Formats: sequence, structure tokens, C-alpha cells
Amino acid sequence: MVNILQRNNVRVVGKGKTQLVFAHGFGCDQNVWRHLVEAFREEYTCILFDYVGAGGSDMSAYSSEKYNSLDGYARDLLEVCEALNLEKPVLIGHSVSCMIGVRADVLQPGYFSQMIFVTPSPSYINEGDYVGGMEKGDLDDLLSMMDTNYLGWSSTIAPLVMGNQDRPELGDELTANFCSTDPNIARDFAKVTFLSDSRKDLSLLSVPSLTLQCSDDMLVPMPIGDFIETTAPNNTRVVLDATGHCPHLSAPQETISAIRNYLA
Repeated sequence: MVNILQRNNVRVVGKGKTQLVFAHGFGCDQNVWRHLVEAFREEYTCILFDYVGAGGSDMSAYSSEKYNSLDGYARDLLEVCEALNLEKPVLIGHSVSCMIGVRADVLQPGYFSQMIFVTPSPSYINEGDYVGGMEKGDLDDLLSMMDTNYLGWSSTIAPLVMGNQDRPELGDELTANFCSTDPNIARDFAKVTFLSDSRKDLSLLSVPSLTLQCSDDMLVPMPIGDFIETTAPNNTRVVLDATGHCPHLSAPQETISAIRNYLA
């Protein structure tokens, strides 16, 4: 029998009644949440985990067939929560984990009480009137570069994604995270992340949600926030002064404050 808590390197800290489940984005692991967990652990129970293929997860559990869509990750997310017997937890997801959370809600409506999306995007590709921020051809080129030189891709892309060029240590951290991921698994997850289209799922979301969008994010242009706010039922959007795609690392206090206000 699979030990789910070991498979996903699950860690529980804090002692509050309300449970916060932190789900990391592509190329990262649970360590990216350290600033938020430190802030919330006194009032909340914080659940941290690594997706299979990331961080301290059980790499032998990885299957390219299982994880070729958001469903595999969404089912793992639900399994982690069920293994801990969580009751109406709040999901805090970054980037692709926002749509993994939405997918989990489609699979099991109402399991989470609320969802907090940190720099979410339901689709990265421009299509008709929808502004995703990237043309399909450019995205194909990006994924092709991953196939030929993953480490070079990581060292080029990670600082751009992080933004905040005046603080190179942030880009260095994200680069290190990207480079520590198995290249084959990273390529699989990148394709799932950037080629998935969750726009229809977003309209089916059954719980209230908060969108935290950065004022300047190369991956999530402002029209995406507009789309989520008008498509997801009962969604609230907050545009942060923070820039880049990872405000939980680059502007943790502002991110913490926005989440606190929403939970209150």
C-alpha cells in the first residue's frame, strides 16, 4: 500500500483549528512557503507537501502516464488531505497549483472551504479575445529549448520569472530549485503547466476564492486577473504592489497581509 504522507513528503506545523494547505508551483518544493508558514503557524495548522518528482517526494512514485495532466496532481492533493483527515481546509496554491486546486474542486466539489490563488493562470496561450500572454509558437520554442538544454533553460528563465532584477538572490534561488529537479520530470510538468487549459473548470469552481496578482508579472498579464475575477464564481482579486511571479518569496509581508485580510 502506498504511504501517501511519505510519497509527498508531507509536513504539518502549527496548532490552529483552521487548516491551510500550501501547494507549490512548477520547479519548486514546499520550502518556498517558509515565510508564510512562519507567519501563520501560531494561528493555523499548516500542511506542506511536495508533488511527486519535487523536493523530498518519493521519486520512484513518478509516472509520466499518471502525471500527464492536472488530474494526477489534483488526485494526489486530495489524497494528501484525506490521509490527514482534514476538514474543510483552505488551499493556498502558487501558479499551476491554483488550477490543480480548481481541478481538485471539480473532482470533489466543496472539499476545500476556500481557495487562495497566488499568481494564477487558467491558460497561458493567447486565443481569440483571451489574453494568455504567450503565442503557441513561442511556447513551443520554450519547451523545445527545455528538451535540448534544461540547465541552460533554467538559468535563463528562472530570473525572468522571478523578476526583481535588483535582487539577484531571488532569481538564484529559483534557478537552484529548477536545476535540482530531474530534467525529464521537469519537462513533463512544464508541458502540463503551460499547455493545460483550465478556463472551463474555473467557471465550475464551487467555493469562494481570492486571486493575488502582481502588478508586473511576465507570465500573468493583467487581463488574466480580469478573466479569473469574472469567470470564477465568488472570486475576489487583489493586485499587489509586488512584481514578478513569486510574491511569497519576493514580497512575503504584502502577500501575508493580503491573505490575512481575506481569511479574516
